[in-house]
Amino acid sequence: MASTAPKQKLAIAVDKPTPYTFDLGLLLASDPNPLEIDTSSRAALESSLANIARDGAQALINQLLTTCPLTSTKTDGVLLSLPQTSTLLPREKPLPAAKALTKWEQFAKRKGIAPKTKEQRKNLVYNESRGEWEKKWGYKGDQRARDRSEGKVPNDWLVEVNATKEAELKNGETVRGADRRERKERARRNERKMRSNARKSGK
Repeated sequence: MASTAPKQKLAIAVDKPTPYTFDLGLLLASDPNPLEIDTSSRAALESSLANIARDGAQALINQLLTTCPLTSTKTDGVLLSLPQTSTLLPREKPLPAAKALTKWEQFAKRKGIAPKTKEQRKNLVYNESRGEWEKKWGYKGDQRARDRSEGKVPNDWLVEVNATKEAELKNGETVRGADRRERKERARRNERKMRSNARKSGK
């Protein structure tokens, strides 16, 4: 018949000649004392290692409960707040190399152009005449078209003609059409530059 004797409870206090050092942020307990391991048999070895691990865990729990603040909530239960870590851990991988500047970033740095502020990047602007907030770009955000309709920006009903450029136009071409083609070509050129910059920066 199996024995029903109650299991002996181990002491909560852990006494060591040299006390443990802790890094509670990492749940780390360091034991500077020499290990006392019984190597007479496998069972004795495992029992010695289990006792050492148990003492370290008990000392860490004691330190956590006496040092860290405890809070209790109905939803989360009992929470223990850990302090900041004090042990520097080595990195698994080296620091990443510095990211190469794009052409625009190099140009902006050379010319001293600062990035837009948070206020400048806002898409909403208050229209005092209408008394409402409007978008500057994007969906329902053609601010320039509204400004043109309100007389703030003149309509391009008159286009200045360069005699030299007009002489170079082919049959059937107009000044407005040439301007439109030039804008499209400028947009395509910008897209090519953007793709080239993305390739050079490794994206």
